[in-house]
This record gives sequence, C-alpha cells and structure tokens, in this order.
Amino acid sequence: MKVYVPLDAAARALGADAVAAAFAAAGHRVIRNGTRGMIWLEPLVEIEEDGVRRAYGAVAPGDVAGILDGSVDSLGPVEDIPFFARQQRLTFARCGLIDPLDLADYAAHGGLSGLRRALDLGSEGIVAEVKESGLRGRGGAGFPTGIKWETVANAKGPQKYIVCNADEGDSGTFADRMIMEGDPFTLIEGMVIAGIAVGATKGYVYIRSEYPDAIEVMERAVEIARRNNILGRVLHSSHDFDIEIRVGAGAYVCGEETSLLNSLEGKRGVVRAKPPLPALEGFMGRPTVVNNVLSLATIPVIFEKGARHYAGFGLGRSKGTMPIQIAGNVARGGLFETAFGMPLGELVNDIAGGTASGRPVKAVQVGGPLGAYFAPEKFDTPFAYEEFDGQGGLIGHAGVVVFDDSADMLGLARFAMEFCAVESCGKCTPCRIGAVRGVETLDRIASGDAGAVPLLVDLCQTMKHGSLCALGGFTPYPVMSALEQFPDEFQGVKEAAE
Repeated sequence: MKVYVPLDAAARALGADAVAAAFAAAGHRVIRNGTRGMIWLEPLVEIEEDGVRRAYGAVAPGDVAGILDGSVDSLGPVEDIPFFARQQRLTFARCGLIDPLDLADYAAHGGLSGLRRALDLGSEGIVAEVKESGLRGRGGAGFPTGIKWETVANAKGPQKYIVCNADEGDSGTFADRMIMEGDPFTLIEGMVIAGIAVGATKGYVYIRSEYPDAIEVMERAVEIARRNNILGRVLHSSHDFDIEIRVGAGAYVCGEETSLLNSLEGKRGVVRAKPPLPALEGFMGRPTVVNNVLSLATIPVIFEKGARHYAGFGLGRSKGTMPIQIAGNVARGGLFETAFGMPLGELVNDIAGGTASGRPVKAVQVGGPLGAYFAPEKFDTPFAYEEFDGQGGLIGHAGVVVFDDSADMLGLARFAMEFCAVESCGKCTPCRIGAVRGVETLDRIASGDAGAVPLLVDLCQTMKHGSLCALGGFTPYPVMSALEQFPDEFQGVKEAAE
C-alpha cells in the first residue's frame, strides 16, 4: 500500500504535514506528491492498492486510524471525482500523480520524451512545431509563443537567454506555484527545449519570495537535472544549457517582463520603454525569451504528443488547454484545466458549484486584480482570448475570483485603483498620478458626488491608452466593467444610504 500526501503549499497550510506524520507513525511509507488541484478537499490523501488510487479528504490527523481500518469512507478513485474527471489535463497531467523530485517517476509518465524529440528536430523544427501548436503566452495578452521564439532565434547576439517569469502576483492565481511544487521537471524540460530552439545556453527562473516551497523544490530539481545531464550537456548532445533560480522581493510590477529583467539585473524594478523588445535587447541587453511558467511547462507535452494533437483542443485562435484557477467565495475552489471555449457560467455555476455562502453569484473577476468583472448576464462568454476581449475583459493568467450578491462593486473598483497606486513603479505619469487621482475620484463618488463619474471615465481612458505597461493600462478594466454593469452603485451613494 502506498500513501500519497501532498507537499503543495495549500495542502500544507491546511495540515498536510501533520497528516503525513500520522501515516508515517503508523508504519506506512508516505510519498509527498503535488496537489491534484481540488483545494476544498485538501489535505487530499490517496491510498494506492492494486494500481487504484482512492481519495480521502479533507483529512485531519485524527482520521488516519479510521482510513487504515476502513471505517472512514473513501471518495472513490481520484480520477472519478467529477471536478477532476471533467478536466482535459495536458500541462498538469503529471501534477499530483508523481513524486515531484523523482526523475525516474517523471520519465515513466512521459517526461523527457518531448526533449528527445526536440533534439532530433533541431532549432528550426522546434520553432515550427511551437508555431503549429498555436500556443500563446499564458501570463498576459496571449502573444504567440512560436513567434517570440522565432524572433529570438533570428536575432544576432553573442549570448541569448531564456527567462521564466514565475512572479505570480495576481490575486486568485496559483497555477505557477502548483506546477513548480508538483512537477518541476516539466518546467525545466520546457526551458531546455526553448534554449535549443533559440540558441540560448543560460536560463533563469524568477520566483517571487512569497513562494518558499516552490523555491526549495525548484532548486532541488535543478540540481537533480544537472546530475542527470538534463542540464549542462543536454542528454549528452552538443547542446549546453543551464538554469539558475533567482528570487524576487515581491513587487507586483516585476511581473511585467521588462521590470522583471531590470530586477534580474540587480536594478530597481521599473518598466522599460519599448522598443527595443526583450526578444532583441532583453537580459543584459541580449536577445531574450521571456515566458510565463505555464507557457514553458506546456512545451514538453506539445513535443511528446505533437503540435497537431495540442492544437486540436480549444476554440478559434485559442488553441490547447488553459489551467483555470478558481477562488474567492466559491464552493469548489481549485485548478481546473480544460480546453478553451467553456462558457464562463458553466465554469462558475456547474464546475465550481456557485458560491460557498450559498448566495447568488453577483460577479466574477477574471485575470487578476486588474481584470474585468463579469456579471451573470455575460456568463455565456466562452473562455477564450478573443471572446473575452470582445466583452471588455482579458484572460491574463486565468484566475477566476467569485463574489456573491453582498459584494460592494464601488469598493472593489476603488481597491483596484488603490492597488495600482501602491504598486506603481512610478515610471509613467498616467499610472503614477492617474491611480492616485482615481482613488480620490472614487471617494468623491462614494461621498455622493455623482458628477464625478464622467471624470472617472475620462481618467480611465487616459490610463488605458497612456500607460507604459499592463499595471496602469489594465487598471481601468475592473473600474469600467464595474461601472458599466453596476451603474446604480456609482450614483448618489451617500444620499441613497441616508
């Protein structure tokens, strides 16, 4: 009998370490796997017998004896739990299934086969495969990954770099952390393939300091990869590639690629003006691929299964699957990976089960603290890039935060403006000053000055079109979407209250 207890940070926060210790004290070997992503069931214990892994959750140390003597009922095979069974797992296929730091376990479940195929294809073949897959950046505006790689591959420079943006700072997002803690070798493999594709020999993973568990796992995984010739001389080929883990100080703006590069170079994390693009003059002024964790972690499965297989999932130009992170006031929070195209309402009401409070859903915010709010009237919107853009929203890192009908939309709009004011690097005027004026204008509205609403609209337009980076440029999204869909909450607030 094998006992699996997650080492994922969310599971540990809910008592997984004590549960693992209780099983060990009972004389059982415990394997610390990643999470399956069903956070409401954590700590989710899996008992494997005769090749079947049965789930128990949420487990407390006092439940261990009952699990072992059969008096505590199982939830059934993990793969049969409806939330899990309805997923189409590609990027997260191994997460929670394997021992994260067991390279043999990784290889036994398809790991490294993509890298071996990539070595056979060579630089041009790799870039062509990524372009054919339709993979787009999973951290922001959805720029085609293959085009970015092709640009760096064709750029001239004595040194090129691969930089992984693991500064996962959006509220309601945790997929990067999950993959780093639960399947770190897939990220390493993806970065190695990227290095071969563009001619880079060095990679950096920039992780936020708030992720100590992910930092530890990634550092250990890098050492294991070096000892096994995945890094260094790659699988004894002619290609050299190594990775270094760097830890950021937690500034939200360092999630923007040029601020991240400045921080990586030891400078203050402020936005760089573009051009030049990082693909041409990035880290240390050299051609650099900057990709999100999920983009790079998806690369191995594209090469393992083939570009056409991956592109067969999705909707329109949104190819493949998206790991959607469900949080907030929700009955079943966690990670749900599915092909692009599922209606937002099905995701929120059916998959996530509506609100945890049992009250009606009022709105969901998609894309982090700078994402737009979607009221139920827009719940038929398919979860895909162009479709969300057409509704005035963005997918971003695919965090979905649910609010019930008690939510104060004016207060939430103010929070977005205040967040921008606090986190702005100060590089550009619309973000540095506009966010401060925005907070003041929202306070005027809250005090009953409905005449300040047009000022708010004008200010948001200025920020949207004048800011250098996503922080100032996207801050109007939550404000304007709240104003558009809940106008009554922005009119004569003080008088209405009285």
